[in-house]
Amino acid sequence: MFDLSGKTALVTGASGGIGGAIARALKAQGAKVAVSGTNAEKLAALGEGFIAITANLADKADVERLAKEAEEKLGGAVDILVNNAGIFKFEPLEAVKEEEFHREFNTNVLGPILAIQEGVKHFGPNGGSVINISSVASQLSPPNSVVYSATKGALDSVTRVLAKELGALNIRVNTLAPGGVETEGTHTAGIIGSDFEREMVAKTPLGRLGQPDDIARVAVFLASSDSNWLTGERIAAAGGMQ
Repeated sequence: MFDLSGKTALVTGASGGIGGAIARALKAQGAKVAVSGTNAEKLAALGEGFIAITANLADKADVERLAKEAEEKLGGAVDILVNNAGIFKFEPLEAVKEEEFHREFNTNVLGPILAIQEGVKHFGPNGGSVINISSVASQLSPPNSVVYSATKGALDSVTRVLAKELGALNIRVNTLAPGGVETEGTHTAGIIGSDFEREMVAKTPLGRLGQPDDIARVAVFLASSDSNWLTGERIAAAGGMQ
């Protein structure tokens, strides 16, 4: 694939699923990888060779600590930041509560903003790559996803704004938007085996849900020098779902 030897990466929300697959893929291509999450045991389950740091990404002081610790333990400036941490809850409009709105926006939007804000201080003089993990929901806008879809639409905007703002520093900012993906989260949420899963598969021309490795391979490309002319872009990895 793409050679990331000598590169350092920080992947948030890497306790499993898409984030874990991205972390493993970056490491397989030669990068030194720091991973963050709220569950230390799950981070440890990624295996040897990862630098695991627990952090609350909606807390500025914790994000500052995360970035500093990642740079120190990686032994140099950060080249790649993957903002994967995200949460969701699908429910009809009448069930939406204020606390759920703030819970999702704090993790899905504030978290990446704080991570980029702090991460920029730890990128080297050659810049690097920021990859924001969004979702096809930001454009497909499925029913019962008003808060989640809104967070991912906001994250897409964050990408476009910061690509322009950080371009002079040679920091590229792109969005990677998965479609339906089978993860621990979709199993826990009861999506796998449900009518919702069957509906997603029916709308996917390649006829299946994605797997975390499908997304990880695209993330490796965006992290690599082969994507040096891409910034402010939104790449859907969704098997054709649109």
